[in-house]
Amino acid sequence: MIDLHCHYLPFVDDGADSLPAAIALATASAYDGVRHAVLTPHVFPGQWDNTKSSLAAGFVAFRAALKTSNLPLEVSLGGEVRLLPESLELAERDELPTLGIWEGQRVVLLELPDAHIPAGAYNAVAFLMARGYRPMIAHPERNKDVMRDPRRIMPLVQQGCLLQLTAASVTGQFGAPALKTSLALLDAGVVTAVASDAHNLTHRPPRMSMAREVLAVRYGVDAAMTLTEFNPGRIIGMLPDEPRPVDPQAATATATATAPGA
Repeated sequence: MIDLHCHYLPFVDDGADSLPAAIALATASAYDGVRHAVLTPHVFPGQWDNTKSSLAAGFVAFRAALKTSNLPLEVSLGGEVRLLPESLELAERDELPTLGIWEGQRVVLLELPDAHIPAGAYNAVAFLMARGYRPMIAHPERNKDVMRDPRRIMPLVQQGCLLQLTAASVTGQFGAPALKTSLALLDAGVVTAVASDAHNLTHRPPRMSMAREVLAVRYGVDAAMTLTEFNPGRIIGMLPDEPRPVDPQAATATATATAPGA
């Protein structure tokens, strides 16, 4: 599997707070079946003042430490960018860390506020796309506006945004509302990827394999691979840049066939 969202890079945000903790997270991820992880420290001006340039040296050092540990895990550098005016200024300066490429545009993992979708989100997305960025909305299923009505995210999807769900939401470990919203978005066929958003081994560990199993049971093996391997691999350049959406009709058929008593 390929994990597009995790907080293993130490000392830069609310993820790993030491090199041993970072190595332990990477080890858990590798044993969970992840072969490539995109490290996505928070880029949150005023709270975590990370930029593409400021993160580079720490990433190189961490990647070197991983190599000496002989883990079967490749890493690359991205970021989880908070939707703020200052973040758009970073885009103008080419200081936003990105995940990879989708249809010729650089994919930026964009984090909305937890409580709502700001009115300015649509203008911000247009601003980013005009500058060659393709926003991937991080964990929309945990946004309270989207929890109340999953259709609230659709204008951003129609603008061209990709969606990334959290593995623990798909497995139900982030609670019933996040699970219900995840399933609604998956059933609508608008999800691009599922990622761990792992921060630590106690409360936010890697759960990719469990999520893949849940996806395979409900939507079929092909859909599970698309969300945890093919689409993420397409973004980081390991697989061809070809569309492979999850077919909601096929998903419905699979869910019906695997339902108790079917």
